[in-house]
Amino acid sequence: MFRRLLEKLHNFKLLPVFVVVSMAIGIGIGKLYGISNFQLTPPIDAIKAILQGTYEFNLPNTLALGVVVGLFMMIYPAMANIKFEDLGKSARSPKQLLIVLFFNYAIAPFFMLLLARLFLGNEPDLSTGLVLYGLAPCIAMVIVFTYLAQGNAPLAIILVAVNSIIQMLLIPVYAKLLLGNVHFDVWVVGESVLLYLGIPLVAGILTRVVGVKRFGEAWFQRLKFYLDTLSIVGLLFTLIVMFALKGDLILKEPIFIVQMAVPMIIFFWTMFVVVYFVGWKLKLSYQDSVAVAFNSTGRDFEIAIAIAITAFNPTVALATVIGPLIEVPVMLVLVWFAKRTELRLFTQA
Repeated sequence: MFRRLLEKLHNFKLLPVFVVVSMAIGIGIGKLYGISNFQLTPPIDAIKAILQGTYEFNLPNTLALGVVVGLFMMIYPAMANIKFEDLGKSARSPKQLLIVLFFNYAIAPFFMLLLARLFLGNEPDLSTGLVLYGLAPCIAMVIVFTYLAQGNAPLAIILVAVNSIIQMLLIPVYAKLLLGNVHFDVWVVGESVLLYLGIPLVAGILTRVVGVKRFGEAWFQRLKFYLDTLSIVGLLFTLIVMFALKGDLILKEPIFIVQMAVPMIIFFWTMFVVVYFVGWKLKLSYQDSVAVAFNSTGRDFEIAIAIAITAFNPTVALATVIGPLIEVPVMLVLVWFAKRTELRLFTQA
């Protein structure tokens, strides 16, 4: 009975229903408790405060930590399903890497800047928040979206690892180029990489290596069902938390959300479709095309929020917080788009 209930979560046709319900629950919680009125502690600062014994465990702050928990629940199963030999093969993918580097660093930041000027030219704070959102490629959730679309997850991890290193070097350069004199602690990038990528990666590898060695491959294949379930539950939990953090604002200022949503939706759809079709034209497999498309599309909202909070005013920070509320549902639609077009575009081996 319990397993049959869990199997419904694996039904991709029902996922949109679960997503909408999760968003509605989150908005309801945010409205009920007026969470947007509270000053939130960024997750990395919150973890440091907990270790120092100075953290205030109120509802908004605890919900903010829920983002970290939800992302771990999403990413850890994908990491646990990776084999070392698959990572080795994916590391030897120069064409895929060059595509991602080109679109992430030569196209995406400037495309987002163009959209910010076109749609938010009269709203300088919102425009700044949107440009911040476009600075860095995602280092966590793109692995999950690649995983959900049945793309090449090992390749996605390699691409994320490369992006993690490059963005530590280039984010200060792009911030100054696109936004002027911006001062922030560049180590926040490294801390985010460790928190959102490093910990789930180590936990996933240990689960697979130790589990298979001790109980065998058949045991791990049985465990895989529950790992996949955990990833989906983590996605829905993350949606509830993110929408709860700004649920009252969504109901109070819907125009504000729409102002950010229009350019962001254009950005995500354009980037994904262009890179996806570039992969197809270059004769990449469906799995690799999906991996490079998501890695070129997803943005690092954790970094954007951290920079906005430390270097800009609250309105800019608020604009970056709105970003993932738009990005996650859109990326789920892109998962659906990829799976719907797979058989039409790619020859199955």
